[in-house]
Amino acid sequence: MKKILILIGLLISSLLASDFDDKKNITGKQVFETYCWGCHHQTAVAFGPPFNEIAAKRTKDEIEAYIISPKSMYKAFGYKRTVMTQFNLSDKERNLIADYILSFKGKK
Repeated sequence: MKKILILIGLLISSLLASDFDDKKNITGKQVFETYCWGCHHQTAVAFGPPFNEIAAKRTKDEIEAYIISPKSMYKAFGYKRTVMTQFNLSDKERNLIADYILSFKGKK
């Protein structure tokens, strides 16, 4: 059942995803809502870890590296597995989402 819910979430995220590169006022929150919300929440555990937990453990470069290639980074981060989808985000989108994640450092 979990796998079906994950697949549905990923499908919805894919359908709602749009190319933000042409939008000048795009925010990290908008990138989060489009790509990440199905599995991550800001301060509560969902399928994936919450952003406040990620922000407490990772640097901006580490967050961006994991977004770029979760399958090659999960062992380096000490995880036993990864189920995170690899998204083809633009540099701008990756930068915005990493900054948004880090904005939750220290929040409960």
